[in-house]
Amino acid sequence: MFAKGYDFFMRPLEKMKFKKIREELLSKANGCVLEIGSGTGINFPLYKSVEKVVATEPSTYMIERSQEKLKQSPIEIEIVQTGAEKLPFPDNSFDTVVATLVLCTIPNPNQALLEMARVCKPGGQLLFFEHVKMDNRFFAGLQELLTPAWKKICDGCCLNRDTLLLIKNNDLEINEIKGYYNGLFLSVETIKSKSELC
Repeated sequence: MFAKGYDFFMRPLEKMKFKKIREELLSKANGCVLEIGSGTGINFPLYKSVEKVVATEPSTYMIERSQEKLKQSPIEIEIVQTGAEKLPFPDNSFDTVVATLVLCTIPNPNQALLEMARVCKPGGQLLFFEHVKMDNRFFAGLQELLTPAWKKICDGCCLNRDTLLLIKNNDLEINEIKGYYNGLFLSVETIKSKSELC
């Protein structure tokens, strides 16, 4: 049910702001790209100047829903059914790793970030667009209050996950952070250190 309703319920946000945010972020992607948790394929038509995209998605239902957008992509896209915590790719395989509105649902996001960094080439980019725990104490408290019910409705989505802190704790070099909707959503551009050994 979540897979079927996702695009419908997200459409207003995508039209108002999210599509532009995604386009701007994905315009930074280059070379061979890995997308984590591609869902219904909302990003597929937005890739323009990359060599290839490998998209991971654990849900059969989401993969089925993504087939129409797969046809709309100007870039070759391969979908691999797998979770983010144990990626079936060698070290240093991708020039760019992309995650958009997915780290909130991954059961072990720290392990997923370690894996994303592992498969990214030294000097490569990791690009994120995520909702995060807000700095405002009232709204952060509201996120804490709503998360248990929200997780059940929205396929495990954790409203209160401090994703920015997780990214910072994984020693990625942050190039740029942009905030939207009073800091509820962030786009974060990071680089894997050339001296980092995986």
